[in-house]
Amino acid sequence: MFTLFGKYHGTLRGPGIFFVNPFCTAFVPSVTAATTETALSLGGKRISLKTKTINNDKQKINDQLGNPVIIDTVVVWRIVDTAKAVFNVENCVEFLSVQCNSSLRNIVSLYPYDMQKEAGSDNEKTLRGSTQEIAQRLKMEIQEKVEAAGLEIMEARITNLSYAPEIAVAMLQRQQAAAVIDAKQTIVEGAVDIVRLALKRLSEDGIVELDEERKAAMVSNLLVVLCSSKDAQPVVNSGSLY
Repeated sequence: MFTLFGKYHGTLRGPGIFFVNPFCTAFVPSVTAATTETALSLGGKRISLKTKTINNDKQKINDQLGNPVIIDTVVVWRIVDTAKAVFNVENCVEFLSVQCNSSLRNIVSLYPYDMQKEAGSDNEKTLRGSTQEIAQRLKMEIQEKVEAAGLEIMEARITNLSYAPEIAVAMLQRQQAAAVIDAKQTIVEGAVDIVRLALKRLSEDGIVELDEERKAAMVSNLLVVLCSSKDAQPVVNSGSLY
């Protein structure tokens, strides 16, 4: 990268022999602005154009419903405009890191962690269930913010997603309760179908004639046996039903 009287003049991007204006000065990015993990290769006055990744620390962010979640992302990027990367920002890596954190907070605040039944539509996008859509939106937002630094965002992915420790236990209990309710609902629906089929078959085959009171007792007994979480203890009636 060369400057001519303080103005950007051009960059050598490929191998070969080049003739450079003798008045040009090779520009070396500030050593204090770069770290060992940056994309700047200072020893040979070069800026690396290789594809790199940045993985910021885990963040605690409130989702759309106000629940704190722990989230972490990895961003794949590269420098496409060396002049912008050097002259427009002090340190392109630090600039990218800040923009990644800012964009992540904006995106997470727009979605709930998981779908809530009381929220309405089953098609609602969530952080846990819509990772592809959210990753694409995160990539686009970061790209808009780092355009001035000459960077290209190739991919952005969520690598870690969980509830914050202070609410993790409560959310786990809520999920377990929802699972128990769904299981009980399935059991009851199946038990009702079984009782209906039993009464229908007894009536069609003429095995036994039951009045309404006996039918109610039979339905009650069958539902208790079928819906109980413990094994039923059979009782043999050796006398008359009446």
